[in-house]
Amino acid sequence: MDQSVTNPIVELSHVSFGYPPHHIPVLDDVSLRIEPRDFLGIIGPNGGGKSTLLKIILGLLKPQWGSVTVFGQPPAHVRSQIGYVPQHAHIDSSVPASVLDVVLMGRLSRSPWGVAFGRVHTEAAMYALRQVEADDLAKRPIATLSGGQRQRVLIARALAGDAKLLLLDEPTAGVDPNMERGLTNLLHRLNETLPIVLVSHDISFVSTHLKRIACLNRKCTCHEAHEVSPELIAHAYHDHVRPMQHADQCPLSDPGCDSQCAHEDVHRDPTQQSASPAETPPGMDTGDRILRP
Repeated sequence: MDQSVTNPIVELSHVSFGYPPHHIPVLDDVSLRIEPRDFLGIIGPNGGGKSTLLKIILGLLKPQWGSVTVFGQPPAHVRSQIGYVPQHAHIDSSVPASVLDVVLMGRLSRSPWGVAFGRVHTEAAMYALRQVEADDLAKRPIATLSGGQRQRVLIARALAGDAKLLLLDEPTAGVDPNMERGLTNLLHRLNETLPIVLVSHDISFVSTHLKRIACLNRKCTCHEAHEVSPELIAHAYHDHVRPMQHADQCPLSDPGCDSQCAHEDVHRDPTQQSASPAETPPGMDTGDRILRP
């Protein structure tokens, strides 16, 4: 069936939300559809509402205005079908838990006996680990894993509850470039079977690897990834951006970028002439870490 005529996985209609006590809008009249097999990146400045939007999709927050449905229902009713990897997921390294123990936590909502997991749940957790190519780590203490390995385990935990939608908040933050490439390939494989929504400050990453991009700064506009330009990003961030050409030796894990990479200021002035494609380097730096690998 043509995806364009199927029901959306997520639909937000004119959603506004502000935190108490003053309820100043963090999200202002946001409308957004997430389609089956969508691979959507959400970008925008700090405080622009990205994490708030994910919490509304999860049903952890309710909008003051507008409506939101997930799988055609209120989000809280289908939360068990949403896999979520938060930005600062904390795993206490002092707890003697194995990788399998951590992934089994994703089955809590499906286990009538709480943490007493039976064979069905163990098999589901192992299947999730195989999906992220980390089943060989099942017996390893979680404290011994690298950052990239931990991120795979957290994704497996999100998948273990038979997730039909995957939300990730800054999944590549703090991950070295080699591990980031592996995670990127993993997400592409997962996207073959379920929709993914990914929050990131790395504009080059989302514009290179994702299908659509939502620019969120209280208000939201969606674009195909190939439509992203420095001028569009400058408008979304309400600031200037610097297109950058990163050298091969550029240490991507170093936000200082000390590799003498070239940049050119691009401001939000709509009258400014855009650089030609040949003159515009591929990366864009808006003060956050925004690099093309």
